[in-house]
Amino acid sequence: MALVSMNEFLPKAKANKFAVGQFNMNNLEFAQAIVDAAIELNSPFIYGVSEGALKYMGIEFTVAIAEAAAKKSGLPIALHLDHGSSFEVAMKCIRAGFSSVMFDGSHYSFEENIRLTKEVVKAARAMGVSVEGELGTIGGVEDDISVDEEHANLAKPEEAIRFYEETGVDCLAIAVGTAHGMYAGEPNIHFDIIEQVSKAIPVPVVLHGGSGVPDEMILKSIAAGVGKINVNTENQVACTDAIREALNKDGKIYDPRKYLTPARKAMVDVVKSKIQLFGSSNQA
Repeated sequence: MALVSMNEFLPKAKANKFAVGQFNMNNLEFAQAIVDAAIELNSPFIYGVSEGALKYMGIEFTVAIAEAAAKKSGLPIALHLDHGSSFEVAMKCIRAGFSSVMFDGSHYSFEENIRLTKEVVKAARAMGVSVEGELGTIGGVEDDISVDEEHANLAKPEEAIRFYEETGVDCLAIAVGTAHGMYAGEPNIHFDIIEQVSKAIPVPVVLHGGSGVPDEMILKSIAAGVGKINVNTENQVACTDAIREALNKDGKIYDPRKYLTPARKAMVDVVKSKIQLFGSSNQA
């Protein structure tokens, strides 16, 4: 099966009150773990690729790995640019074979964010590619971008609704109290904002910073209208912990397969637990 846009499964997720996971692809082992978990549970999913990961892996390798996963699995898989910083980056990814892009204009003024997002939507739609927009500022650390709690701004529901109406994005990430990275304490998610926005627009709300959010909060977010949830840090931690454990157990290991195999298995377990929590099992 070829890579698909998020419109192959997000409308169903919104209608049937489940969420599809975006799991970031950071290397081959991440890609394998994610698709293996999804095959086992017959779930659609999204490979998220940040600009930092693109620089690390190379755009050609990234697309080839995702296409191989789609062909092997037969599942509906979207290859999605995560937090694209410009029109040019989004177009580069579309030309290379990405089936979905996010334009993150949250650091621009509200009006400029709308203007730039509309440009991306117009170009992407002509290519059959889905687009995610973002409103408000999500705190935490992702790649080289760091936003402290003080400067994280919640999305205003009325602005989020207008943003959708003017841009026509296929899903909308709004800042509701989650953060990128792991939480020191418990997140304070504003479910009322999710619900108000979700009831007013026909596309799903996206929850960024899904790692470390308590299960009951995830379920409440989905019930309120979240249809896409991003997870990366939990996989990174599971991968690194498994590698560290393998190397600590045997200091003579030098074959990468000896420590990357348990790392991959650890990530399969994380992704399976998220797919089951999000309710996307058997929704492919």
